[in-house]
Amino acid sequence: MALMPKRVKHRKSQRGIIKGNATRGNKVVFGEYGLQALQGGWIKAQTIEAGRVAAQQYVRGEGRLYVRIFPHKSITSTPLETRMGKGKGEPEAWVASVRPGTVLYELGGVTEDQAKVCFARLAHKMPIPVRLVRRRLI
Repeated sequence: MALMPKRVKHRKSQRGIIKGNATRGNKVVFGEYGLQALQGGWIKAQTIEAGRVAAQQYVRGEGRLYVRIFPHKSITSTPLETRMGKGKGEPEAWVASVRPGTVLYELGGVTEDQAKVCFARLAHKMPIPVRLVRRRLI
């Protein structure tokens, strides 16, 4: 089942705009390799789950997968062929609002070649361009 918050203060949220680069969540912290967003956008809960399943099937207990994003934002829409007016539509989907530079997924306990193959499978499912990044040693 797709991710969604347990409780929210307001059911419906405004769309907003995604400005600037990510200042938080832009470094690989938990694993050795990460999948980083190159553009901003919305990633649906179903897409996040599809990526998680694809990566988990590839890893198969060898390594550890970390999902770094969560869909907190509700997206509303009115049904097709509905006349204007009658207020805002009902919540249809939950999305994660992603800025450029955000690390979406992380992998630990695998080789670089395995991480490349795994993240290549994930990249096909993502609606925004992504790239592989390594953990920086301080």
